[in-house]
Amino acid sequence: MSADGPSLGRRRVMMALPLAGAGVVGAAFWGMLSGMQKGSFNPHDINAPSAGRPVPDFAVMDQTPGVGFSSHDLQAITAPVLINFFASWCIPCIAEMPQLLKLRDRLPIWGIAYKDKPDNAAGFLRHAGNPYARIGSDFEGRVAIDWGVSGVPESFLIAPDGKIVWHGAAGLNNDEVQNALDAALGQTKR
Repeated sequence: MSADGPSLGRRRVMMALPLAGAGVVGAAFWGMLSGMQKGSFNPHDINAPSAGRPVPDFAVMDQTPGVGFSSHDLQAITAPVLINFFASWCIPCIAEMPQLLKLRDRLPIWGIAYKDKPDNAAGFLRHAGNPYARIGSDFEGRVAIDWGVSGVPESFLIAPDGKIVWHGAAGLNNDEVQNALDAALGQTKR
């Protein structure tokens, strides 16, 4: 065996590793796309087991043009409330705003501006409309972590007992998400 034998074998293995890794990633991506096409993979269906849990302990400061709120405020509600995490820099948040403006006639909506400059959030609401009965700022994103938010927009339906009964990880302008919210809302009014 030559002195170059083992060295040449390691080189081949080292060169093959990135190709094998790319193949695995490509196969996973192909599987995800195939699942989306067949309807068996929903990218908005995150596994965040929040339903049935009480709202986390939190407080958000006032966000112009509204008044902030806390977990104590949600524990004192007598009718369902929708909590909506949004941001002015979020394109899906802009797209869901007309649906939120319609929904506010049926259900109180409290907003939390996620990792957004207060002036930008206020400007966004002036421009797009303000569906929120109360609104707070989570500038650093710590409240969102406690809620299990993975990105914006995300919404949570809170029952009068202060428990989360529904969580949607997509814009409410999505029919599937809206139907799920309507079903959860119907359950809270029984």
